[in-house]
Formats: sequence, structure tokens, C-alpha cells
Amino acid sequence: MDFGVGFLTNSVMLPILDFLYRIVPNYGVGIVLLTLIVKGLLWPLTAGSIRSMRKMQVVQPEMQRRTKEIQEKYKNEPERMQQEMAGLYKEYGNPLAGCLPLVVQMPILFALFATLRGSPFADTVHMATVQVKPTGELTRVETEGKSWEYTIYLTDGMQERQRITFSPNFARVPVGQSVQFKVDQLNGQPFTALPPRFEIVGGADKGKFLANGTLEALAPGDVNVHVVVPGIAAEKGFLFVEKLGRSGISGKDGIYWDSLLMIVLFGVSLYFSQNLTTKHNPSMTDQQKQINKITPFIFSGMFVFFPLPAGVLLYILLSNLFQIVQTYLLYREPLPENIQRILDQAKRKEETDKPLPFENKQRRNKKKA
Repeated sequence: MDFGVGFLTNSVMLPILDFLYRIVPNYGVGIVLLTLIVKGLLWPLTAGSIRSMRKMQVVQPEMQRRTKEIQEKYKNEPERMQQEMAGLYKEYGNPLAGCLPLVVQMPILFALFATLRGSPFADTVHMATVQVKPTGELTRVETEGKSWEYTIYLTDGMQERQRITFSPNFARVPVGQSVQFKVDQLNGQPFTALPPRFEIVGGADKGKFLANGTLEALAPGDVNVHVVVPGIAAEKGFLFVEKLGRSGISGKDGIYWDSLLMIVLFGVSLYFSQNLTTKHNPSMTDQQKQINKITPFIFSGMFVFFPLPAGVLLYILLSNLFQIVQTYLLYREPLPENIQRILDQAKRKEETDKPLPFENKQRRNKKKA
């Protein structure tokens, strides 16, 4: 039995989405509410990670200094070194402690991501390959591979899901003969609720589709086929988002300004999120600050070159906005007394090292050296 991402998607996320849709029959609202519910449930884990990161930002220079002292002092006493390091972690916290909450919540976030990329928000696409052979080399149609199984939604109310199969996955066909691609229910009956589309995405000169998904072989070579069952929410809109299932920022209809706007807003929100943590990190170097400035452009550009459905972009944007609010609130919490003491010392040192307006900076640095 699958208890991984597939289980979370089909047994947790989609039933929650079903319930939300029954309350507010709008797919966009469903995405918003589902994102808020999941992020709210993960609040304790995320909060633990943010608190740990905030503490490590303050104590990192002191921990590096103390760690070096312990390693030099007890380099010939491994057991004593281990005891001293344990005491150091007890005092300031373990740098790896903030990673555990992130690891725990990753399957949940992957499941939410998978939910918004599949039915009902996106088309279900089955990819198959047909090898067209000369009649002298092959005399009859041959198929291989098991039927591929998918679970899709059939109605707008998301009250009904159905498992369907696609076949074949691979076929060899002589020139002049044909092979039929089928979408069936699990009991073998033809699936007619959402009529599939049959598309040739490679080798269009080697074959052509006739009625009912029949592919006629025209010339030797490979034909790459997509059998597409439409997602019932793929064409639905929400606020300024025209189609929740539409991928990329451009297509045959031109530029998709709604998706482009969400990518830009994500980049802006990521900039503010990093700026929020950077200004509270006294140990951050100028190089690290420069990297943080260009990171929003890198991630935003990634979504341009690796297209995602608009519904997924909406989730990512909302999730990041939620993270900003959570980080802001948690960074307003008072630090533990021993951590606050280190922060105050760092601020006093920074103020002491800051040159006066009339003081020559290079001369001051030489004097300090």
C-alpha cells in the first residue's frame, strides 16, 4: 500500500478539496483555502525551523569561535571533545535542528503540489510510441506494455472520481495498417464521460489519426502520441487568473499576462522574504547579501523557462505570502536571554567599528590592523 506522496494526494488533499468545493463551488477559492489549511497545519513545524534559523543567524560567529577552541583544545581527547560540543549545542542549539521540520513537511508540500498539477486542474496525458515498419519487415500489428491507469474527476462538483486505463503504451504497425488507442473504464467499458483528444507530437509525417483514436501508419519511422483526457477545472478562472490549468507565460493566444504577473509577484515576495531575514542577520557577509539580491530573479526566471500551471503558480505565490507573514510575526518574538546578549554585543561592536563621518576609513582600518 502506498503511504507516500500518492497516498497523501488521493486520500488527504483531494478529499479536503472535495469538501471545500461543496462549501464554496469555485476551484480558485478551493486552492486558496487548501493552501491556507495546509500551511496552518504545518505552522508548528515551520515555526520551529524559523526560530532555529533566527537563533543560528545570531550565534553562528560565536559558535564557530567556540567550536574552533574546543577542537584545538581537545584534539587528542575525542570523548571530551564530544562532551564539550554537546554542551555547546545545548547552550545555543544544534544548527541541524532547523532542517528536521523542513524534511518532515516536504512530503505534504509535494502532495499539495501534485494535487494542483493533476486532475481536475490539468489534463491527464498518456504518452505512447508507435513504430511504423515496412510491410516486408512486419505483417501485423504488435502491442506491448500494460495498460496505464489514472484517476480523474468527472463532474464540476468533484463528487465523482473514476479510474480509467489507456492502451496501448507501445505498438509496432506495418505501413498501411492502423492501431486504435483506447480509454476504458476499469471494467473494460469504453470511457465516454470526457471525450479524449488524440495528438501526434512527433513524426506527424509517419502517421495520422482517424476517428475514435485510430492511428493509420503512413511511412516507416517513430510516431509519438499523446492521448489527452481534459481536466474539468483546467479551463476555469479565478480573479485575474484566466485558466487555472494553463501552463507557461505564452502560447498560441499570445502572452499569458495572468501567469506572468504571478511570477513577478512571486519574485517581489521572495525579495521581501529574504530582506526580512537578512536585516536580522548580523553575521551575513556582503557576498551573501549580493547573492540574496539576485536569488529572486533566478527563481522567477526558472518559472519562465520551466512552465507551471497557473493553479500551481497561485499556490506558490500564496504560500510565499503566508511565509512572509509567519516570519514577520516570529521575528518579533523576544530571543532567549543568552542569544539576545550575543546580539547586543554584536550591535555594540558594529557601532564601535563604524568610522566617524570625518574619519579616514583606510587609515582607521590600518590602525586596527
